[in-house]
Amino acid sequence: MERPSGGASLIRLNAKRSIYEHVIYDSDTERNFVEDLETNDGVLLYDKLPGWFKVPIPLGPYNPDWAVLFDYGGTQRLYFVVETKSSLFSNDWRSKEEAKIECGKAHLAALGSGENPPRYLVATSFGDVLKTME
Repeated sequence: MERPSGGASLIRLNAKRSIYEHVIYDSDTERNFVEDLETNDGVLLYDKLPGWFKVPIPLGPYNPDWAVLFDYGGTQRLYFVVETKSSLFSNDWRSKEEAKIECGKAHLAALGSGENPPRYLVATSFGDVLKTME
């Protein structure tokens, strides 16, 4: 784990399952999430979505946190675009942020047709992701 130069508060973690060699994270919640992604054998590939990845929503462009390709029961699927938060209580989020999260959910639900739609969720840990697969 390294801190990038230039006094930034972001931290870099070596990665083997990410599409990049390192993952930049900015909170303990994200660090723990990355560590779980790296150690779960079902995770085939993941990415901390870059700032230019935007979902068009009525409130303006929205940048979710993660995309995860997961092997569940022998089927490879893009299961989740995940928003990582330190709390699952929406009262803890700013109003605009909560509205963007709800719009992001609606956007992916509208795109999610067929046998293998992407799923969107807010999670505090990778355990929250795994619970939705049960």
